[in-house]
Amino acid sequence: MSDTKLVRQVENRIILLRGQKVMLDFDLAELYQVETRALKQAVGRNKERFPADFVIRLNAEEIADLRSQTVISSSHGGPRYGHLAFTEQGIAMLSSVLRSKRAVQVNIAIMRAFVHLREMLASNSELARKIEEMEKKYDQHFQIVFDAIKQLIASPTSPGKEMGFHTISERSRATKSPKR
Repeated sequence: MSDTKLVRQVENRIILLRGQKVMLDFDLAELYQVETRALKQAVGRNKERFPADFVIRLNAEEIADLRSQTVISSSHGGPRYGHLAFTEQGIAMLSSVLRSKRAVQVNIAIMRAFVHLREMLASNSELARKIEEMEKKYDQHFQIVFDAIKQLIASPTSPGKEMGFHTISERSRATKSPKR
């Protein structure tokens, strides 16, 4: 599998959870080509390497939300095991726990994927800033147009000459002077 393809696979598995970009234990296990159980055991044997900001234990509500989004099937761990979500730092720490050649390749791809996502977010932020500047600039231009339209549709302040055409009966009534 090419490095680019692996990076794309990783990018598709990064999700946003509790305001952080994370990867789920079973996705990482699949990428590392190990059983989810083995990955969790390695983390359990090295608890000091995985503080709370490196690994998140999903609660029942989060698992239910992910299942409803078809990210997790009921076959991933089932109710006996809690799912784990790893932050970028937690994934980096996994490389010190999982030492296979595949783990090294996957970790490199994961780090590249996170860097690529940061770059995309930065470019999107720049694009959003430029759009906002354009909106401000063109809002002023459009305000002039809207003001002109409002003036055109506003009723005239002084009565002008009557416009339109009249039927013969209307003209004859208008030309007859009232009797006094």
